[in-house]
Amino acid sequence: MRNPRPRNIDLSVKGYRLLFSKRAYVMGVLNVTPDSFSDGGKFFDHPAAIKRGLEMARDGADIIDVGGESTRPGAADITVKEELSRVIPVIKVLSGKIDIPISIDTRKAEVAREAISAGAMIINDVSGLNNDPEVAGIAAQNDVALILMHMRGTPRDMQRRPRYRNLIKDVMSDLKKSIGIARRAGVPENRIILDPGIGFAKTIEHNLEILNRLGQFKGLGHPVCIGTSRKSFIGKILKDNDPVGRLTGTLATCAIAIMNGADIIRVHDVKEAREVALVASSVLREKVI
Repeated sequence: MRNPRPRNIDLSVKGYRLLFSKRAYVMGVLNVTPDSFSDGGKFFDHPAAIKRGLEMARDGADIIDVGGESTRPGAADITVKEELSRVIPVIKVLSGKIDIPISIDTRKAEVAREAISAGAMIINDVSGLNNDPEVAGIAAQNDVALILMHMRGTPRDMQRRPRYRNLIKDVMSDLKKSIGIARRAGVPENRIILDPGIGFAKTIEHNLEILNRLGQFKGLGHPVCIGTSRKSFIGKILKDNDPVGRLTGTLATCAIAIMNGADIIRVHDVKEAREVALVASSVLREKVI
């Protein structure tokens, strides 16, 4: 039995269209942080971050996701001022140089507002609006798309004791609450994307179950974004402690995710992931994309 696809759900925002009914899309991760788990702060410097963003666009990214706050397990919060200083200069430059949507990865309404003014068209909230519900209002007022990710707790404490009665049902229930907050704030149904939150308040077994049963999240009626790139559960499977060495494992999870219903794969290695997305999308639709 085929995994369910969303019925005619395409995303149109600020003149850009993502045709999820036709193929899976690639979101490139751009961490403007000094303590990223994936690259150790390699792109914390603004010129380096801008250069990397341009490289990902050339490599075929459909979206560039810019984040200024580390959300790795155990990470501490930073101030709004610090987060703004990291991401706004990068978004301003990139938005004038690339013709693909920029997403702001933030849990804070003020950062989301300033990022949209700088050129961002998508808000990616890893807290699913639980940290700052006003993020939903910012999305609605500015006609941008909103990615709602599942997480319990905060990055600092989310991995202490992740427990669920029924993982898939519980995550879906939490996401429904996030959808409710967004809809009450005026975010249209067709501008909401869901992310079950691989690695966020999840054990290794939880991550594997979500990937295996990803198609069930399509029942919520929204496109699904999935972020497995370089994460520790892949390292545990491969017995590789170096995040950069997890490319092959990451690509395997991307192919599995797309075949199980993912519409967006969020990755660090864009060129390789784009090739996986094109092949997996072609197999799923039984025609060359």
